[in-house]
Amino acid sequence: MDLHLKNLFGRFQDQFGSGPGLGPGSGVCLMKVEGISPNMIHSIFRASASLYRSEPWKRLRPGHLFGVRVGKDSDWSGKRQPFQCVQFIGGDGGDIAIYMYRSMSYALKMSDDDSREMGRVPNVEVLRVTYEVESLILPCNKRMVKSLSLEVSGTDRFPVIDVARCMNSGELQFRHPTLEELRLVFAVMKALSLVHPLLVQGEKQVKGLPRMVKFSPFIETVDVQWPPEMFKGHDFVAVTVSHPPGQSYEQEWNKTAVMTRDDDELELASGMTKGTEVGLRKCTMCDKAVHRDESVCCSHCRATIYCGSECEKRHWREMHRSVCNLYEAMMGREEEIKMNIFTFSCYAENPCEWLESLGVHKKGMWRRQCSCYSQRPFGLLQDSSSDAESWGGLQEGEYPQDLPIQNLNNERSQGMMIFLSDWSYYYDVRCLPPSSPVSDILSYPLTLYHILTTLSTHSKNLLLKGKEVTVHYLGPERELDWIKAFAEINHLMVSFVKGLYQEEVTYLTSPDIVVALNCDLDRYSSWSGALEAVNNLRIPGFFTDKTEDACGNAKAVLRNAGLNISHPVAPNPFRSPVRTCAESSNLPCYSNGFILGVNT
Repeated sequence: MDLHLKNLFGRFQDQFGSGPGLGPGSGVCLMKVEGISPNMIHSIFRASASLYRSEPWKRLRPGHLFGVRVGKDSDWSGKRQPFQCVQFIGGDGGDIAIYMYRSMSYALKMSDDDSREMGRVPNVEVLRVTYEVESLILPCNKRMVKSLSLEVSGTDRFPVIDVARCMNSGELQFRHPTLEELRLVFAVMKALSLVHPLLVQGEKQVKGLPRMVKFSPFIETVDVQWPPEMFKGHDFVAVTVSHPPGQSYEQEWNKTAVMTRDDDELELASGMTKGTEVGLRKCTMCDKAVHRDESVCCSHCRATIYCGSECEKRHWREMHRSVCNLYEAMMGREEEIKMNIFTFSCYAENPCEWLESLGVHKKGMWRRQCSCYSQRPFGLLQDSSSDAESWGGLQEGEYPQDLPIQNLNNERSQGMMIFLSDWSYYYDVRCLPPSSPVSDILSYPLTLYHILTTLSTHSKNLLLKGKEVTVHYLGPERELDWIKAFAEINHLMVSFVKGLYQEEVTYLTSPDIVVALNCDLDRYSSWSGALEAVNNLRIPGFFTDKTEDACGNAKAVLRNAGLNISHPVAPNPFRSPVRTCAESSNLPCYSNGFILGVNT
């Protein structure tokens, strides 16, 4: 009898809702949203499943509010992002859902301090993603799930997305979300699945809420890739998630953040997390965030990272079997890729800590080497007044000064180019000590210099004749804040062009060579148009990436674009000596680590 009542009560809860939410999903069907495509529905369900797998409800309660900012206000039709505050429902029982509010004040009004139930404030809209059990979703949604073969969340749940509005009578009125609201939901779910594991638990419990864990104030910005059906001008959008809402990067590290709930103050722990938590990686198979100590890797090649043995076995069956030996060979080249001439630490698992160890964190050009200034658009960091400040206060003699390398030594160069072979030669020419870390930044300008003076016969001959070389440098980001570093290669006249290369190239001076550094050709769909333009120009092009595997993928992209690989993948002698960590693999990873060329 007890078991029967338990099952009956459990089914009642599933069907009619329970806990602090507004009840189960209303039964609206995404197929009825005007203008929606099956591909868009697939993308939303995949993002929903990814968030569900990351299990945020294990730690998060309705009292934990998050601010979310997706792109710029000008990206939205009303010149303002429609929903800006997120709440997780169901962590302490009841319906599993995420609620989005137009502001933090609406979220606080809807959250009843005196009970676990939600208040119903008239004329407040809530954008909801409710995870409903498959057996209880309405027939229209069942047909949609079956006909489109949509991805399940967990073992038996599917998201129902609607907008609920509280009426003066206390009843709820439901409507379908708009296409714009669905784009917002997609970006928010993708970002939340990446950043919520980074929350750091505070030491003290929140007063009056014994079941609610307190987290240190937090802010993180991640790039979310739009699927093709949601693409509007840019492949990626920056999504900033903060806890509590309103947390900013500018707040001092030792400042205590306070979130007010009506008259009661919830005191949160002071301090902020420094970017990515040390040791946090991502499963190759399911994209779930996993701590390094809890992860497993392929027992043969040791290259790919998984959250557990099930994902490892599944990935082996579906893909990894065919590349495991190749990855093993790449891992075997780790020692020959290392640079042992430097005396500073050349391993940066956590960029902030690595920069701190050098004394340059948040200083000068080094601000672009971690995520602490990721909310600032590229090219808009405040410029430093002196070379010393630009290099983060490094001691005199530890950074290049005065003349560019071409004019350094008249006896050596006699007005001609200096041909640099590697970092040892450059440090010798510049009289820099091996303790100087400037090679990490100078990897960009000196890789360009190496391409122009050594790898490309065409540009090399032009320079030897004293002629001008026009370079189309595609996809610059942090380089826009490193103009002083690029001055090292002399006589550089720079002009910036905003927009897609394939749309702007016809208005530009014809190039002698095209260059793209750390390009990730296989990750950005907009590269296809750019590479088509390069192919039409019939000029040399050089590309770098961080891992040998990424360059292998780049080869396939270039060949598909009709380009001839004339310079095979090889280690770049001017790669950064600093070994970093890829999200989902242990492969040797260095900025500008490997280089390949076309039409040379």
